[in-house]
Amino acid sequence: MSEQTQERGVSPVRRVVVVGAGMAGVQTAVALREQGFPGAVVLIGAEPHQPYDRPPLSKAVLLGTAEGSAFDVDFEALDIELHLGREVLGVRPGDHELDTAEGPVPYDVLVLATGAEPIRLPGTEGVRGVHLLRTLDDAERLRPVLADQHDIVVVGAGWIGAEFATAAREAGCAVTVVEAADRPLAGALPAEVAAPMTSWYADSGAELRTHARVRHVEPGEVVLDDGTRLAAGAVVVGIGARPATAWLAGSGIELGEHGEVLADAHLRTSAPDVYAVGDCASFPSGRYGERLLVHHWDNALQGPRTVAENIIGAQTGEAPAVYDPVPYFWSEQFGRFVQFAGHHTSADTLLWRGDPSGPAWSVCWLREGRLTALLAVGRPRDLAQARKLIEAGAHMNPELLKDPSRPLKAATAAP
Repeated sequence: MSEQTQERGVSPVRRVVVVGAGMAGVQTAVALREQGFPGAVVLIGAEPHQPYDRPPLSKAVLLGTAEGSAFDVDFEALDIELHLGREVLGVRPGDHELDTAEGPVPYDVLVLATGAEPIRLPGTEGVRGVHLLRTLDDAERLRPVLADQHDIVVVGAGWIGAEFATAAREAGCAVTVVEAADRPLAGALPAEVAAPMTSWYADSGAELRTHARVRHVEPGEVVLDDGTRLAAGAVVVGIGARPATAWLAGSGIELGEHGEVLADAHLRTSAPDVYAVGDCASFPSGRYGERLLVHHWDNALQGPRTVAENIIGAQTGEAPAVYDPVPYFWSEQFGRFVQFAGHHTSADTLLWRGDPSGPAWSVCWLREGRLTALLAVGRPRDLAQARKLIEAGAHMNPELLKDPSRPLKAATAAP
């Protein structure tokens, strides 16, 4: 124990337990070692597989061009203790113990990194031929469906639905995408931005049906509310995800309206010595003035560094680090590379850069003259510059900003 720790009366952290072996959990364990944490690091995962990255599941694994996407991490060399295929049932913060099917697991500090789980289409649980796409096992079950070129109905025209439809069309499947809203990506983008994306489906040979709700699924068919029957050798559901936090019931750890763990600006939960990171947690953003729940890969990559820093800093008396990133994600769909940085609301001013009927364009959102978010289609330079400008809180000249021939960074204005 250091003299500083003794003076503060802080018990040394000898054992950090991380629940969840996805990106957020693995990166937390790795960051602890990279930042010099000397104690035990235990990583618990519910799946039996070696920890793996999820984004390639709808691409390489589905199309048979890769067997998996295991993280390139030498857990043994880093002295990270892996417990895979182990289900966590609950946590007792007062006792500093987890409950698992194999018995209790003690911790000094606990990190919640259980991610999110896909929302099931009501009435389809256990129905043959209905698939979700979240885990490696899900992807393995879908691979032969694509290889056999079944007729496929995708429920939901969000990011996952579009990416899977892209892979299915590449495999030569007939694809129909059913969306209850009036447009794709209705939950993520305003109508005028999503509108040009509608034609991407037809251009790829997929059929997009909007204002369409599933009544029920029968063997080989999907029946819509209006009675339409769609041939379906397989049904893939992509209607969203919710934080995987049901196991926290009764723990006293505070959850939000979407079931997410309510972390503070330092990613600490309401329970002592418990942190939360990644898809399972929301955090207050000073930059945007609201609490953010970010279900994207980059959040699961960046947050663990803050968690590790704060676990170690709590022992040394360092001021806790604040987590307030510029959210970022990307999507590859229908031959296009789509990237998004920031966060926007309906009150923000929307500006176009380029022709949305063309192959490359961007959309910017401004709030009181500052760039708050940018969506880039085939314009990665816009995206790279936008992340830095949003981070800096840069003021922008709207007229210059609308000129797609001008670099984004050259459209700044004096505040």
